[in-house]
Amino acid sequence: MISLTDTHIHLYAEEFDSDRPSLMDSALEAGVQKFLMPNIDNTSVAEMFRLVDTHPGKCFAMMGLHPCYVDGNFRSQLDQIRDHLDHYREHVVAVGEIGLDYHWDLTWKKEQEIAFREQCRWAADMGLPISIHSRNSTAELITILRDMNLPGLTGVFHCFSGDINQADEVINMGFFLGIGGVITFKNSSLASIVRDIPPEFLLLETDAPYLAPTPHRGKRNEPAYLRLIAEKIAEIKQLPLDKIAQITSLNAGKLFRI
Repeated sequence: MISLTDTHIHLYAEEFDSDRPSLMDSALEAGVQKFLMPNIDNTSVAEMFRLVDTHPGKCFAMMGLHPCYVDGNFRSQLDQIRDHLDHYREHVVAVGEIGLDYHWDLTWKKEQEIAFREQCRWAADMGLPISIHSRNSTAELITILRDMNLPGLTGVFHCFSGDINQADEVINMGFFLGIGGVITFKNSSLASIVRDIPPEFLLLETDAPYLAPTPHRGKRNEPAYLRLIAEKIAEIKQLPLDKIAQITSLNAGKLFRI
């Protein structure tokens, strides 16, 4: 039986409310043993920690403010997120999901960067890794991290979407690449990047309920589909599936201390 770790799944999302237990059972049958949940904003905290409480050793929480939820009220949001982080500290494995999103709306671009920098400082002070959202902003985030130069700060570029040069930069900074369903898409450039990156720098993720892998693209993503992503990476790397599972789960254990 292989053992896979999903390092980025919104298991608390309302899209799973009707069948969450059965989906988790299916995931366990597919070899997915651990689920790491990135926080979004204040509304996702309660359900996320309910899952941590009811599934100890399987569900793990991150705490952060997602860049798409940064607005004119972000200071108040950050204060509340920090309170949650302090309160649940012993149950939090990372600061996330944090970062920049330059795809939908640039209205709060400056505020996104301020929020990202502040949450990076939290992580560095607390010795926690970060889970980075980098949609259309990989280069900017690399620049910010180099500028901040926070000793010991590490983490993962969730749903990595940069080029091979940026992948090398990320790795050289001590970060991992989060690989999800995009790796299975036809003509995805991610496949050629993963081919050239040692598996010791890769983490598996679904980002469920979003970004379902082929052949489920466009539908609700599910926890069990992590195996499809692992199988695709094994095919690209020409390695046995159990080897990919072993290496990526060890990577997750090392980074998140689980």
